[in-house]
Amino acid sequence: MGEIVIGGMAAMLLCLFLSPRFIRMLTRREFGQQIREEGPTEHQVKAGTPTMGGLIIFVAVAIPFLLLHEGGRDGIAALTVFGISLGCAALGFADDYIKIVKQRSLGLPARYKLLVQVLLALILWWVARHELGLEPELFLRIGGDASIYIGPVLYFILVFLVIAGSTNGVNLTDGLDGLAAGASAIVLLTYTAICYVTVGQQDLALLAVCFVGGCIGFLWFNAFPASIFMGDTGSLGLGGAIGAFAVVTQTEILLIIIGGIFVIEALSVLIQVFSFRTFGRRVLMMAPLHHHFEMMAWSETKVMLRFWIIAAVCGGVGFALYQQSI
Repeated sequence: MGEIVIGGMAAMLLCLFLSPRFIRMLTRREFGQQIREEGPTEHQVKAGTPTMGGLIIFVAVAIPFLLLHEGGRDGIAALTVFGISLGCAALGFADDYIKIVKQRSLGLPARYKLLVQVLLALILWWVARHELGLEPELFLRIGGDASIYIGPVLYFILVFLVIAGSTNGVNLTDGLDGLAAGASAIVLLTYTAICYVTVGQQDLALLAVCFVGGCIGFLWFNAFPASIFMGDTGSLGLGGAIGAFAVVTQTEILLIIIGGIFVIEALSVLIQVFSFRTFGRRVLMMAPLHHHFEMMAWSETKVMLRFWIIAAVCGGVGFALYQQSI
């Protein structure tokens, strides 16, 4: 337990210590955020705010985790989750770099993003099957330990959908100061509890709490008004970590509840697009959902705090369901 507390605190303090220097470096190099013209007009004042802050989160996570992790089967699972999250963060970094340095607003082409996500899902699937010995089963985790055998092929598809869904969910949520970082911290705190309290996987719990500490440290500078944004580097990296945690803990279905805030945000976009293309009408004033509430004259802080509350409720319900299922 002591190493887990130390890891989380160390990640938070490293992020607090390194972020000011990183922000100054990004400002000098003019690595600033581009704001979409179709977004809320109030957001235009944020143009030029330093971005790619996900880099500092991952540095803060990597140092205590790599120093404190113990190894063994649990260590393989933790290193795999960390590797998948790094791969997703690298994908996000490439997208940020193209948008900011190469001045291409669309960033990395979608086909390359899809290819990388397929490769990362393949790696995670192989390790889960051959190194961790996980059976290709779908655990329902609701009211018991019932599972459905789906076979290796469908299991790979499931792993891909989890990784793609979690990365895109966090990415869509990253539209207000502090929203994605705070919600990710809550979800990852839930996985800390699942890994340590419920199944005793210390290395996985250590990694999860390092992510929590990194997100909290980053929030000091990312809360409204933000001095830095995490960019796709952070949102895809954190999403990849959450998805990988779901796979190695066999909570793929339960992730719909644990990460409920990200599911809500993603669904709001899908519903908006479907409604407009099918009926020519918009259900929301603006998607994702947090922009809808902004258009209703809610302040960013009000939206952020209420979405955090929803994330906390979802995390608590998900943890309770997991405990009942084992």
